[in-house]
Amino acid sequence: MLRIGIVGLSQVGKTTLFQILTRAHGSGLGSGRVEAHVGVVRVPDARLDRLAEIYQPKKTVHATVEYVDTAGSIIELARKGVETQSLREMDALAHVVRAFEDDALPPPDGCLNPQRDIENVELELILSDLSIVEKRLERLEKDVKKQKNPALEKELPVLTVCKGALEKQQPLREVTLTPEEERLVRGFTFLSLKPALYVLNLGERDAARADAAEQFAAEAGLKQRPRTAVSAICGKVEAELAELGDADAAEFLSSYGLKESAVARLIRASYRLLGLISFFTVGEDECRAWTIRAGTTALDAAGEIHSDIQRGFIRAEVVKFDDLNVAGSFAEARTRAQLRLEGKEYVVHDGEVVHFRHSG
Repeated sequence: MLRIGIVGLSQVGKTTLFQILTRAHGSGLGSGRVEAHVGVVRVPDARLDRLAEIYQPKKTVHATVEYVDTAGSIIELARKGVETQSLREMDALAHVVRAFEDDALPPPDGCLNPQRDIENVELELILSDLSIVEKRLERLEKDVKKQKNPALEKELPVLTVCKGALEKQQPLREVTLTPEEERLVRGFTFLSLKPALYVLNLGERDAARADAAEQFAAEAGLKQRPRTAVSAICGKVEAELAELGDADAAEFLSSYGLKESAVARLIRASYRLLGLISFFTVGEDECRAWTIRAGTTALDAAGEIHSDIQRGFIRAEVVKFDDLNVAGSFAEARTRAQLRLEGKEYVVHDGEVVHFRHSG
């Protein structure tokens, strides 16, 4: 399951975003986490809904994303020495940034400045990582002098590079590391290494611009940076939307000139940021969406379903969603020559419907 931590300064709309995403259902205090609220969100996917209409399965299973909302400003938590372990377990961070005016809630320093707020939070992530790097390097340098250990000797220069970047207030996600170097530092779960999705919380008058987040971000002075993406919500509008049924919600969205909810926009942006795609399995018992990284082979995709299917892999029957949607069944897709048989090394693409032939 994809896991995303929600961070930001105080009173920017973090908890509002969490409640919008989870509709306040399924949230609770995470075990061992300081006021960390956890919610599991179903990934909206009209393609899976359509497949369920075709196959009428006993069960339809959407992909899910887990969101963790740590109460309070990350800066305040850091200054109090509160442990950030819940965030270190995340695949990415959703950084909520205030971009709305509210006379009852004046912004810091009396003016809105998304760029400043991003840099302030980023600095806390960097300082947290720097503390870990410095402690590890101090130990490493002693151990390398005591014994000849190839693993430690490889780790030392990588962490030295990380330390240099952090001291320049450069997040580790912007440091160029080889795949081997990334493996060496993975266990430290550095916060500034995690991909970041900046979520601009707009005012009601800007709600219609939520679909054009990148343009809004550029106007606000936010620069494009490596391994980051931007999305936007209007917390006030989306909070009202979360209370409505599907039909009323669609009408409410259109009244603001929006085509989809913040949930759909944020999850899609998160998938793009992390290089994730979906493939589907279908049948009378179950229609299900599976989340994999772009570039995943058919063999590894089979392993996402079950290790036995991966071990006994023979062939993958693959059809594009659009083709299956028109054909109405695998049999008809085969008749139309739209069904392909692929081997272990075939790279699965977004939206493909796959049936794995396997032994055992």
